[in-house]
Amino acid sequence: MPEFDRLNESSDLIELEFVEREATPEPLMKLSIHLHAAGLSLSDTVSILEQFGVDRCRTTVHNWVQKADLQPTDGKTPNHVAVDETVIRLNNQRYWLYAAVDPATNEFLHLKLYPTRTTMLTKQFLQELQEKHCVGDAVFLVDSAPWLHAALFEENLRFQHVTHGNRNSVERVFKELKRRANHFRHATHRSAENWLQTLAFAWNQLI
Repeated sequence: MPEFDRLNESSDLIELEFVEREATPEPLMKLSIHLHAAGLSLSDTVSILEQFGVDRCRTTVHNWVQKADLQPTDGKTPNHVAVDETVIRLNNQRYWLYAAVDPATNEFLHLKLYPTRTTMLTKQFLQELQEKHCVGDAVFLVDSAPWLHAALFEENLRFQHVTHGNRNSVERVFKELKRRANHFRHATHRSAENWLQTLAFAWNQLI
């Protein structure tokens, strides 16, 4: 099955440098991390491990995902970049998830979770994006948000206000991301951001 082949290939990209005295075989750890990132619940992921004769609790798998610290691969050179933000509930407080997507491939390029949204934070997001990818010549596709326009102008990046066309497919990507991460309970800012970046990593391997 092509999807399973891609799952195996992307599992090979997961580094386990954090592992110390872990009895679980590394291939099963990698598979567990990617299965959970790809959408399987912690309980179902633990059940998969049990089929291989490995008994681990949900907290253990959660810790593997956090410590793996996965995020979208660097070094892309997109012609266009769609940037948007959406509200995420974290312990009943509002946070803003910023994301950059290549509309040609629907791959996530960068994600960050902020407690507020300002032009300064938007510039910070764009600067981190430029450090990760070659986007200096790309055209940024954005909505009418003034903080996005201001930050892109100050970063000397070209942009277009677009509400259809290339952004349509990207809106579906954001909708799926928000569906998976609509509400976090008993999570820290860092752990929620880490999980979202892991989700983006898994999404990129499976599309």
